[in-house]
Amino acid sequence: MDMPAEAFSRKAALFIALCSMFISATTMATEEAEYKVLLKEDNLEVRQYEPQIVAETVVDTEFEDAGSEAFGRLFKYISGNNQSQQEIAMTAPVGQVAESQKIDMTAPVGQTQFDGQWVVSFMMPGSFTMDSIPKPNDDRIALRSVPEQTMAAIRYSGFWNESGYQKNKSRLEKWIDEKGYIATGAPVWARYNAPFMPWFLRRNEVLIPVEQAQ
Repeated sequence: MDMPAEAFSRKAALFIALCSMFISATTMATEEAEYKVLLKEDNLEVRQYEPQIVAETVVDTEFEDAGSEAFGRLFKYISGNNQSQQEIAMTAPVGQVAESQKIDMTAPVGQTQFDGQWVVSFMMPGSFTMDSIPKPNDDRIALRSVPEQTMAAIRYSGFWNESGYQKNKSRLEKWIDEKGYIATGAPVWARYNAPFMPWFLRRNEVLIPVEQAQ
């Protein structure tokens, strides 16, 4: 079955935006969520994450389409579709914009399920507070302050598909139980790379909020 022209154009635009963003980032450091490793075993870790702010949006679609659908509106937000009147030069994407503020791209892009829908989020740069961060023009985007939290993580390479996510989530859940932790929240699927990155070089993670069992 042929892909509808509108859907093809949307996916093509998303791919171009991602490529531009990550090509720019190859010559400069992309900010990542800050954490301290509490426990490590092969590609599995328990991490203590610093507080952070995320911009997130909810989409009602299939697992593998959720990121593509949500990315466009989140990318527009960090590229200037917000209510700030500040002009500022940023690093990724590179440039200046008047009457709206561009925000650095950070890593990872997170995806988690809630009430049968997918919540996709961008972590905001650490220089912002809830008072200073530009407010989105798109009311489908919400800003949320995430407190310090402990997360169990499994890191893996491979395609962006549900089978890889489910396989690694199951392994992580088993490890959490073996190490005397209990899950306290929903799993998050985290992606760090652009679509043109070869599948075997991609950094993917499943993250699960945890606490030590009593």
